[in-house]
Amino acid sequence: MHLQHLGLIGYGEVGRIFAVGLGAHFASVRLWDIDLRNPAPEVQACASIQELAQSCDLVISAVTAANTLAVAQEAAPHLRPGAVFLDLNSASPGTKQLASKVVEAAGAHYVEAGVMTSVPPHGIKVPILLGGPQAQALSLRCNAMGMDTTAVAPTIGTASAIKMCRSVMIKGLEALVIESYTTARAYGVEAHVLPTLAETFPSIDWEKTGGYFFSRVAQHGKRRAEEMRECANTVREAGFAPTMAQAIAEKHQWVADQARAGTLAGVDKAAPWQAYADALLAARKP
Repeated sequence: MHLQHLGLIGYGEVGRIFAVGLGAHFASVRLWDIDLRNPAPEVQACASIQELAQSCDLVISAVTAANTLAVAQEAAPHLRPGAVFLDLNSASPGTKQLASKVVEAAGAHYVEAGVMTSVPPHGIKVPILLGGPQAQALSLRCNAMGMDTTAVAPTIGTASAIKMCRSVMIKGLEALVIESYTTARAYGVEAHVLPTLAETFPSIDWEKTGGYFFSRVAQHGKRRAEEMRECANTVREAGFAPTMAQAIAEKHQWVADQARAGTLAGVDKAAPWQAYADALLAARKP
């Protein structure tokens, strides 16, 4: 697979990491973001998705889950024949299948990705599952650049299903920790609750894990809520009611709303979970 020009749609945390980590392997790196701020000097900003799609043979979509299909639809008519569209977004199998159809109909190749854990601190070595007819070929090319990808299926939907089912558990655990710990803090019983968790699940450092979960959701609650709505779609597509996925989305959205309102503004990212819980408790209405 001969790929020379890299394009990134979305220049948030993930887009920046991939631009820097992969840049040396391409003749050029271009990017487009609806809210572009401080691009790396070696990256060329494009004025539109159309301009980026026309000039790149590998296009990576790294936007929010809610925009997965819209970005594919906007980029597809302008993609080069034979170009590869790598969709990193956390979307349901059904959403990825719809995106695949519009990209393939335009004469380009669609490869879905399931990013299996937080990109930081792994960088481009974050484990990624790939799916689609070109998944195996792209995996070989990506791994030669230092990535950690595995082609799991020649069809679209499998990689996303793995990712989404995992997210119900991981994001669900984050939501449970935030609700449990904050409530325990409100009643002053956290010193009794956490030791019982450690007794039941001794392999988990519940104190440290709590701080990490609060920090990540405080920073990325909106993005996580969107992903959980796609998880809910995944459950619906399987024929079940997404009771848990919807509740998890609501909890992440609540934390995102609190962060946007400034409730967590004075809490350092590395602060212990108690600092986050105290800020949330202080913002309670009488």
